[in-house]
Amino acid sequence: MRSARRARRWTLAQLAARVGLSVSRLSDFERGAGTRAPLETWVALGIALERPLAVRFTRPLGQGTMALDDGGHLEIQEHLLRLARATGRPGTFEGPTRPADPSRSTDVGIRDPSTHTRILAECWNTFGDLGAAVRATRRKHVEAAAAWPADRMASVWIVRATAANRALVARYPAIIDAAFPGSSRGWVKALTEGSTPPREAGFVWYDAPTARLTERRRATIAP
Repeated sequence: MRSARRARRWTLAQLAARVGLSVSRLSDFERGAGTRAPLETWVALGIALERPLAVRFTRPLGQGTMALDDGGHLEIQEHLLRLARATGRPGTFEGPTRPADPSRSTDVGIRDPSTHTRILAECWNTFGDLGAAVRATRRKHVEAAAAWPADRMASVWIVRATAANRALVARYPAIIDAAFPGSSRGWVKALTEGSTPPREAGFVWYDAPTARLTERRRATIAP
């Protein structure tokens, strides 16, 4: 809360006025003493800071090791690896981008032997730093190109189609277009049908309820 408030250059009094709290009570929140506050207050704070509160039920008790912290991320990886198998292309979980260093990897690596193309797929549930994520993907692309000079590298992001992620992309369409100029429709076909992937980096949505990849439609940006 404090970092989000300061990023907007708001004082405690300004944020308190927006959500109907006293300055002293809001100060308690920022010190971590807001656990007894009603849910409605947290919702109001999230909206005011443009960081909406996300609340969900946990997995059923008793699932043990099935309740994985990265379950949503693994779901996208599993889907991509199944598609790779269905289209007759070898897929690698946490595919290395620098063979000598196993800690450097892309979420899913797919090799198309017919076109000598390696697909570097990065899977995202949410973003902490969009710029850093783009830079990391570009670094992995360069590393993989150096490791396998005989293959063409093709990078794609597969992003969970949540309301928050769609809102982020809608807010910065020019940035997303510049970072991912490849045809989203072409990338969906490449991943689901096994066609040749576009030469430029792409962005594809993953719809969890239907377990499908869908294209990102480019927005018309006003001058």
